[in-house]
Amino acid sequence: MWYLLYNSLLLLVSPIILFVLLAKQRCRRGLPQRLGLLPERPPESAGTTTCIWIHAVSLGEVVAVAPLVRDLHRRYPEARLVVSTVTETGREAVEQRLEGVAEHRYAPLDFPWVVNRAIDLLKPSLYVFVETELWPNLLRSLRRRSIPSVLVNGRLSTRSFERQRLPVIRDFYRTMLNMISCCLMQSERDAQRMIELGADPSRVRCTGNIKFDQPVPQAAAGGTVVSKQSLGVTERDQLLVAGSTHPGEEEAVVGAYQSLCDEFPDLCLVLAPRHIERAAQVEQMVRTKGLAVSRRSTVSAGSMSGTGPRVVVLDTRGELALLYREAVVAFVGGTLVPVGGHNLLEPAVWGKPVLFGPHTDHCAEVAALLLNARGGRVVEGTQGLTQGLRELLGNAAALKQMGQAAQQVVLDNQGALKRSAEIIATFLPGPVSSAETGGAQRQDLSSRHSP
Repeated sequence: MWYLLYNSLLLLVSPIILFVLLAKQRCRRGLPQRLGLLPERPPESAGTTTCIWIHAVSLGEVVAVAPLVRDLHRRYPEARLVVSTVTETGREAVEQRLEGVAEHRYAPLDFPWVVNRAIDLLKPSLYVFVETELWPNLLRSLRRRSIPSVLVNGRLSTRSFERQRLPVIRDFYRTMLNMISCCLMQSERDAQRMIELGADPSRVRCTGNIKFDQPVPQAAAGGTVVSKQSLGVTERDQLLVAGSTHPGEEEAVVGAYQSLCDEFPDLCLVLAPRHIERAAQVEQMVRTKGLAVSRRSTVSAGSMSGTGPRVVVLDTRGELALLYREAVVAFVGGTLVPVGGHNLLEPAVWGKPVLFGPHTDHCAEVAALLLNARGGRVVEGTQGLTQGLRELLGNAAALKQMGQAAQQVVLDNQGALKRSAEIIATFLPGPVSSAETGGAQRQDLSSRHSP
């Protein structure tokens, strides 16, 4: 009944879906694969019997799951690893960060005949997906073929949780959740929400957030060398880095920066919009405020040095995580506007104080840990951001202490990657030693997770 209704609606909107994919130039490249026309198994992997399919929607999910993919490659060096994404930024991240480790594929559209063809071509032994990216027909087809599926780093925002509790879709959601072999959730809150929505409690685990286990960003991991010199400023200059910002936030950050320029003439602002295609729009906004502004892709050495208001717009991919290293203080976007927040750990891993707005539903646990440890601070609007920055920039000792506290939060909460990898290993063929996975855990889980 529910699947009939879902697929009927999917068919009704299919012309719109195809029109959008054809209309957007960035989506045309992967259209054949989105329609299930995956290339046949390449010759170098023709003899491989194990294929692990990992699905990560976009850049953020690829960054989060990349260490896990490398761990699976280490454990199963003969296995074929395929990472699928929806977006072009996701594809770029896979090709940069997982070169020689995994292949990239665009995720198939969730039409029954499309996902069936994709599964028949890939022949996965296991399907792993990141952060509650649920596709009903795909999960159903995997279940019918007895292919286990594992949700890793799962989370449920308050908005999603409330929407999925509605009586009209709750039964459908419960049916879908019980197609999943195991749900590895970021927090106890997320685990409890999954159970309340109908997931079998025996298949839900709280393993923690694998983003705490991200390696320190390096140029070799897909980024490029980022330094103050490459931004056109001098070593004497102090950088305020505002990362992953959205419309409305840039204006607030620039307003706060303008209020501080007279007090801190060596302060330079770096704005990194979440979607770099907005770089020209952000640059124009800054220019209308009367500030000197340049883009990272066009800036030259020394061109932004000196004193007085200066802004650099980051319009290149793969550099933000590295750039936080050069910051004296960081603001993470998606939090002053009701987006839900982005990766608060990227500046924290470098020992930088982390400022963010009140909208942190997508990263609630991390935000709470940073606040409790006094490694992070909530600011509201231009005035709150101005005050928070003024207090930190005017107190070097407090600035250092807050940065150290943020970094300690990262160190204290690592281990989710190992826990997740050990459970995932129980679904794969081949001997796995009890020293690696824990014999009792393996026996307990494998007895429950047969689809």
